[in-house]
Parts: sequence; structure tokens; C-alpha cells
Amino acid sequence: MTWVTIGHYSLPFEAHLDRSRLESEGITAIIADEHTINMQWMLSDALGGVRLRVQDDQLYKARKILEEDRSGLLESLPSQAPEVMDSESQQGDDGLHLSSLTSKRRKRGFFATLLALFIGT
Repeated sequence: MTWVTIGHYSLPFEAHLDRSRLESEGITAIIADEHTINMQWMLSDALGGVRLRVQDDQLYKARKILEEDRSGLLESLPSQAPEVMDSESQQGDDGLHLSSLTSKRRKRGFFATLLALFIGT
């Protein structure tokens, strides 16, 4: 089996989105030239961009999956944001809030340590 290029992308994250979509459908896909484009992003289009490749026997199925329009799935989602949970529903069985597990002293110490690392370097 040989690998066939199914798509060219200017940015690596675009190729990763389609690769994830293909792999969720059971199609093995690889991304070629990702690191080259990350290092020399200005030459992306000149080099042919990031390439998404699949095995030649899965080419037809992969093209069908990538051509599907799934924008209707977004329209079926509720248009309103979910309601914010009240404080009683956020409490666990023991009645503790997550914020009560971390003291202000620990938070200050953490940020003071980060600040010292950034200033010291």
C-alpha cells in the first residue's frame, strides 16, 4: 500500500482537524511536512503546505468523509448558554467548594514563586 495526499493545508492545525475526523471514522491518516512548515511558515505555500495523507485503498472513503457538510449539527445545538449552577449544586457530598481547598496563602506562594522565576531569568 502506498500513501496518497488527500489535502494541502497552510497551517498544521487545519490538517490535524481533518486527520482527527478521519481517524474517528476508522481511517488511518498521517500528516507530512508539519515540522518543516512550523519552522519556515512563510514558505508554506511555496513548499506545498502541510499534506494530509491516507492509504490508497481508503482514498475514496476519506474523500467522502471530508466532503460531508456537518454545519447543520451546530444549528441543532441550543442557542442559549447553559444556566450557571447555583452554589448548592456545585458542592460535593462533603459540602466543600473547590476554592475552599486552596488557601490564599498557597495561591500567593505559587504566584510569588512564578514571579521570582521570571524575574530571576
